[in-house]
Amino acid sequence: MKNISILGSTGSIGVNAVDVIRNNPDRFKIVALSACTNVELLGKQIERFEPIVVSVIDERHANKLKKIINPSSRTEILFGEDGYREVAAVQKADMVISAMVGSAGLLPTLEAIEAGKDIALANKEVLVMAGKIIVKKACEKGVRILPVDSEHSAIFQCINGHSRKDVRRIILTASGGPFFHLSKEKLADVKPADALKHPNWQMGQKITIDSATMMNKGLEVIEASWLFSMPMDKIEVHIHPQSTVHSMVEYIDGSVIAQLGIPDMRIPIAYALSFPERLPRSEPFLDLLTVGIFEFFRPDTEKFPNLRLAYEAGKTGGTMPAVLNAANEVAVKAFLKEIIKFTDISKIIESIISCHQPKDYSGLGEILEADQWARDNAKKIIERMNI
Repeated sequence: MKNISILGSTGSIGVNAVDVIRNNPDRFKIVALSACTNVELLGKQIERFEPIVVSVIDERHANKLKKIINPSSRTEILFGEDGYREVAAVQKADMVISAMVGSAGLLPTLEAIEAGKDIALANKEVLVMAGKIIVKKACEKGVRILPVDSEHSAIFQCINGHSRKDVRRIILTASGGPFFHLSKEKLADVKPADALKHPNWQMGQKITIDSATMMNKGLEVIEASWLFSMPMDKIEVHIHPQSTVHSMVEYIDGSVIAQLGIPDMRIPIAYALSFPERLPRSEPFLDLLTVGIFEFFRPDTEKFPNLRLAYEAGKTGGTMPAVLNAANEVAVKAFLKEIIKFTDISKIIESIISCHQPKDYSGLGEILEADQWARDNAKKIIERMNI
């Protein structure tokens, strides 16, 4: 029996992880959960799994949660940063699923690593912001970081058992999002409701917008660089609208190994939880006869400049990826509130990274300082745009 703590249990990844665990009660037990503000769903999860401890964003939501759950519940309810850290480091957990959205997942994930917990990583921003610290600390603590993103799980499956020196390149696939066939000129008129209609995947709002701008793929390139110790120039992105080939690894002898499957996040989640074993799955399975055609296209970085900006930030290194991520988070939030246009997201990010003087970092202080600088300046740009 493997004891699991989930950071972000009410988000898209968290809900799918809960489903995998519920369907395998002989293999996994939930001992801790955290959420942001969705106390209604968290209350149902508490009733179903009776975790030792849970945490929410603040005291107001903690008090609301206490009123929802059964008064006889023994689950300890915490809140805020300290609460998230407690969920991440709970003694009985063997593995922590890091599925919090954005930069909020950095400190709890690092806390879990410090506590010696294996990490099922769905929060790419953790490695984008502080890859050097996370990878070093995981090595020191003997912690395994198992990828949950479908693309990185695919790479992990294609590369496992092979020598890294034999890898010629990694090929990350991308669906192209809802605007792959839309002209560049029409992107300025895109509304949040349009951008949230992903053609293949059901995801949270922030990652869905990132997919539409291709920033998500850019962040995944940086994440892959840290996960697999590969330089950025050995990682390429191919648009694959069918979302069936989740990623590929090409070797120096010309062989290309790919991982295929239906677009269902429960598959990579289950693999991360059960590795090195695989869990049996009920229908549906991939039907290649139905898929028929596999298409691959080169990404258009003029139409979707965020992918280019992510490559530039990743190659620059130091605090630049953290700045890229912070500016993106602020811009996406403003777009979802319809304060800025879809095309303004990349303009704001480019403006911020062009002004940043990147530094190498040895600790979280420099990263968090750069993150805050980027957020403050991105907000100023947005304010000026709306005067």
